[in-house]
Amino acid sequence: MDREPELRHLRYFIAVAEELHFGRAAQRLHLAQPPLSQQIRQLEAMIGTPLFVRTSRSVALTAAGQAFLDRSRRILASLGDDVIEARRIGGGEQGRFDIGFVSSAILLGLPAQVRRFQQRYPGAQIRLHEGYTARITEQLRKGEVDLAVVRDAEPQEVFRATDFASEKFVAVVPVDHPRAQDTTLDPAALRDDPFVFFPRAAGELAYQRNLQPCVDAGFIPRIVQEASHWHTILHLVAAGLGVSIAPASAVSAVGGAVRVLPLSTDVTSTVQILRRVDDDRGTTNNFGSLN
Repeated sequence: MDREPELRHLRYFIAVAEELHFGRAAQRLHLAQPPLSQQIRQLEAMIGTPLFVRTSRSVALTAAGQAFLDRSRRILASLGDDVIEARRIGGGEQGRFDIGFVSSAILLGLPAQVRRFQQRYPGAQIRLHEGYTARITEQLRKGEVDLAVVRDAEPQEVFRATDFASEKFVAVVPVDHPRAQDTTLDPAALRDDPFVFFPRAAGELAYQRNLQPCVDAGFIPRIVQEASHWHTILHLVAAGLGVSIAPASAVSAVGGAVRVLPLSTDVTSTVQILRRVDDDRGTTNNFGSLN
């Protein structure tokens, strides 16, 4: 017989092996006794050896039957564990979960969000991947991360966006800059200054949004240096290579090497949580619901 045993055969076999009585096993399984006996004979034919010694008065396990009983119990127990694991993964309580994020999201509450998620779902394994907006959204599109926390991302039909935080832009100037002691700065005051900025490749919409205070003031800044991380940009500003405009959270932890000045502009930057529109996993739903 070429057939392989099915899970029902294992359940039937375990019931007979534990009861050592076909009538009681049939009652336990809510079956008639003849079909149960037939199923056990089929199982023995599939395995190629008797599992029970039957007499008119008793039923006993053979040596092969005893060994198969131990293995059958392990198989069903493992299956039960697998079902529970799958249910937890589907419900967002377990499984690996990769998040791509821009560094400035750290100071807007991302670590607290991750911690709340881990406390509620300790079986979920979160892995964080830092990057800039364009790179992270591409990783999300390819399925290399499960969720993205990005800044001013360009809308895409394949993503669903939820706002995480919005904030204003600030000017960053060296401590010896002529306007370093101002309490508020008009972006037009930086018209003649060289700028240190992040590259356009980091994200087109984010790049344009960051330039908007200057554009609204009637000028396009002269960018003399580029850097992919705000930390690097701040060091270059501190060294006197230029000035910059940044989202407030990106420079909120700077020391005394630069001056951070509020801008007289209403332009804002928005950090968003992105997910793929075809991703309905519980993990993704649960992380977003904590915001």
